Amino acid sequence: MRWISPERRVCPVCPPSPGQVAQQRSGTRDASPGEHRVPPIRTGGAAAAPLPNVSGGGQAPVRPSDSSPPASAARDSAPRLWPGPVPALSPAPSRGAAPSLPVRSPPRCPGSSTARRCCAVLVLQTRHGGAPVSAELPVRPPPGASVGADPHTSEGSEQVTHVCGPGPGPGPVLGTAGRAQPPLVPSRPVPRARPERGARSPRGGAGPGAAGGRANVTAEAPPPPAPLPPGCRGDASLARKSPRARSPPGAAMSQRQVLQVFEQYQRARSQFAQAVADLAARPQSIDTLRSAGVVCLLRPLLLDVVPSIRQTTALALGRLADYDVEMAEAIVKAGILPQLICSLPEENRYYKKAAAFVLRAVAKHSPLLAQAVVQSGALEMLVICLEDFDPGVKEGASWGLGYIARHNPELSQAVVDAGAVPLLVLCIQEPEIALKRIAASTLSDISKHSPELAQTVVDAGAIAHLAQMIPNPDAKLKRQVLSALSQIAKHSVDLAELVVEAEIFPVVLTCLKDSDEYVKKNGATLIREIAKHTPELSQIIVNSGGVAAVIDCIGSSRGTVRLPGIMTLGYVAAHSENLSMAVIVSKGIPPLCLCLVEEHEDHIKAAAAWALGQIGRHTTEHARHVAVANVLPTLLDIFVDPRSSEDLRTKTKKALKNILQKCTYLPALEPLLHEAPPSIMKHIIGQFSKVLPHDNKARRLFVTTGGLKKVQEIKAEPGSLLQEYINTINNCYPEEIVRYYSPGYSEILLERVENYQPVL
Repeated sequence: MRWISPERRVCPVCPPSPGQVAQQRSGTRDASPGEHRVPPIRTGGAAAAPLPNVSGGGQAPVRPSDSSPPASAARDSAPRLWPGPVPALSPAPSRGAAPSLPVRSPPRCPGSSTARRCCAVLVLQTRHGGAPVSAELPVRPPPGASVGADPHTSEGSEQVTHVCGPGPGPGPVLGTAGRAQPPLVPSRPVPRARPERGARSPRGGAGPGAAGGRANVTAEAPPPPAPLPPGCRGDASLARKSPRARSPPGAAMSQRQVLQVFEQYQRARSQFAQAVADLAARPQSIDTLRSAGVVCLLRPLLLDVVPSIRQTTALALGRLADYDVEMAEAIVKAGILPQLICSLPEENRYYKKAAAFVLRAVAKHSPLLAQAVVQSGALEMLVICLEDFDPGVKEGASWGLGYIARHNPELSQAVVDAGAVPLLVLCIQEPEIALKRIAASTLSDISKHSPELAQTVVDAGAIAHLAQMIPNPDAKLKRQVLSALSQIAKHSVDLAELVVEAEIFPVVLTCLKDSDEYVKKNGATLIREIAKHTPELSQIIVNSGGVAAVIDCIGSSRGTVRLPGIMTLGYVAAHSENLSMAVIVSKGIPPLCLCLVEEHEDHIKAAAAWALGQIGRHTTEHARHVAVANVLPTLLDIFVDPRSSEDLRTKTKKALKNILQKCTYLPALEPLLHEAPPSIMKHIIGQFSKVLPHDNKARRLFVTTGGLKKVQEIKAEPGSLLQEYINTINNCYPEEIVRYYSPGYSEILLERVENYQPVL
């Protein structure tokens, strides 16, 4: 038998390394790095020694030879290294025993425990004590195999495969003859089938072959491949250089594609919500959005996982609801409000502000929509937002509560019951001006409905903090502060006194000279609400110079800004003669008369007429001051004007009656005799009937100005009050004078002239 040289002991599967190629070309016997040649050692002993020959010839050394390896056909196996003497290998099992089936797998190099067969030499490698150990075992051809025959071409030869991995068991393949023989490895490897992934041997562990006993080997699935030895491509040493597992390029590309789909979907949602929010800010786009069903499309986005999309969606819904009542009703019917506030406390500040905007945009349209907001549980969430750290969130919540409370007492009571008033009082103490404004406005909306609600605001300590902000230079803040104080003071004397006790005078009078028209109006409104209750409160206003300040405000303003000042003068003058005279002394009548002429709004004219009537109704002196200002003809013109409203006519008639009943200044009354309707005429004639019997000069003047003639032309019903006034006036003059100015008396005289027969 001829054996190959040690220089050819390389793995037939792995390609030669550059060192092996160079060695083969140069013919040197130096070992290259890829051959991994180690001296033969005995597997069971500690000292290195040549392994015994399988053929039983003793320790014959391996001789170099140039001949090819012996050709034989044997069943492939995976011999492993075990302690003790090398057992005899059986080339084939005996009859009746379970055959040792070859396991086909792709040729690969073994790992920690390897068996390499290079031609006629079987090289066994393993790790012993942490260090690599290698042994060479010469292979004997099995009986019946001819040396030099090609196993791939000889007839009757068994197919063999190259084994470059561990066998199915811990020991060599054993036959039924009791001898373990290693199968031969051909010089040309035969590929075998790849083992199925996940298959494992049921035996596991060390088999009987490891102890030298016999065992029958059945067809089993191969174990997972072991790590490759050093020097082979793709071995374990190279794998240890890359601790991170790398996924295939196709898997990474597939992952990027999947993530890109989600990114595109998120981008599309964000773009849609932003586009709708921009379109909702344009009134011309609302109808198109409504017809497209935008509310139903926006609803799912409120539950989006991206906070910015939820925020933009809420902003779009708020703009849609703010446009008109139909869009607000559509949002309520779609069930968006509970979905909007379900997780409001956990959201960020931007979403909270957008959600509060939606709530106030829905609630502002009608009490029904505001009630729907309350029923959705929004009050509790808005009150929670009042405790937020961000001032913008507090501002939005205050605004929403104000739009709910402004409609009716029931909704205001719901806001109070939710515990919003103490938090609103805290908000007006914050340093942010915008938050102060909205909180004061909300307190005003709550207080305006009933004394009980106003008392709740007072009990929370709001008056003192509001009064301190009257001198604030911010005009918008002063508007809301003055409005809140006026809404508190209007309900009762006690509340008005509490407001006055907060020392608002004379600081509030400076607001009547403010450049902002609404500050003027609200300041005059506050004074009006205080003045209307009692003479004592009106006297406080007069003593602080409030009447003169109100008169100046009326003279420097136009339109509705004048209205509260006009009514303030009327309330002050109505309480007593002294207070009315204070208004007259402060020259309050000319501005009121000017309002009758300049203003075009009937309600402002009606207020001015009412105030003049309150000034002149006390005494003849008060009425004289009013009559001298030429107020009576102006009032009469407004009364007879067909364009005047019914309310204006009613108030004007009452003012004329109040003034005429006290007026004894006949020069001011005589012009009214020629223009006044019968309903006013009786009051004028009544005043003449009171004055003429006691004033001779007035009787003469009454005749010369044509007053007596006018009285005689009046046709009054017999027994009426007017007829009594006329009879009283006629009794002041001789019968001839009365008959002379009576209608038709001239014709009677002419007829008497014609019938008169002169005495010759």
